[in-house]
Amino acid sequence: MTNSGQGPIRVMVVDDHPMWRDAVARDLAEAGFDVVATAGDGEQAVRRARATSPDVIVLDLNLPAKPGVQVCKEVVAADPALRVLVLSASGEHADVLEAVKSGATGYLLKSASTEELLDAVRRTAVGDPVFTPGLAGLVLGEYRRLASDPGPATDAGEPKAPRLTDRETEVLRLVAKGLSYKQIAERLVISHRTVQNHVQNTLGKLQLHNRVELVRYAIERGLDDE
Repeated sequence: MTNSGQGPIRVMVVDDHPMWRDAVARDLAEAGFDVVATAGDGEQAVRRARATSPDVIVLDLNLPAKPGVQVCKEVVAADPALRVLVLSASGEHADVLEAVKSGATGYLLKSASTEELLDAVRRTAVGDPVFTPGLAGLVLGEYRRLASDPGPATDAGEPKAPRLTDRETEVLRLVAKGLSYKQIAERLVISHRTVQNHVQNTLGKLQLHNRVELVRYAIERGLDDE
């Protein structure tokens, strides 16, 4: 369940280092977030996420009992509206891509400042993909590579492709370029809420589940190069 401006953003912090976990939870609480739970291992994280229904999980990848990517898959499968922001010491490309493929909305390195973390959690809560500088290009590059691989045969003309309105297509093109909802709203001189509505309508029409899948769809059709 995604926060829609009603009350503070509900956050759960998952990390196996107690001092780090407590520090992140304290920073979030002091900034006005509602820290509904913390967890020190993967199995505990899955249980507590189901019990407390946070809007955002700040998740370390290197966890005992169950790895972070598995936690991510399970909690997102149980609640597709849940956002996951990975906060990891690893900037390894394989870790980043695995996290995104498992359902993470964003990926931040632990070297980020407190302000960067707070901003990332706020943006993650509204569905913006947030990545440490340099990693966003990596993720988009991977989707371009996947999109250029020959996939299963489909009808060349794709006659059954759903029709998007001109404005939905315009929003989709800007999403594919990596702009945040706020930037898209400013570019098109519309409200943040209107951008969200266009994205939700587009997801519904295309039968996609999240913004990462939407970016891939747009890249497959070359919209990011227009």
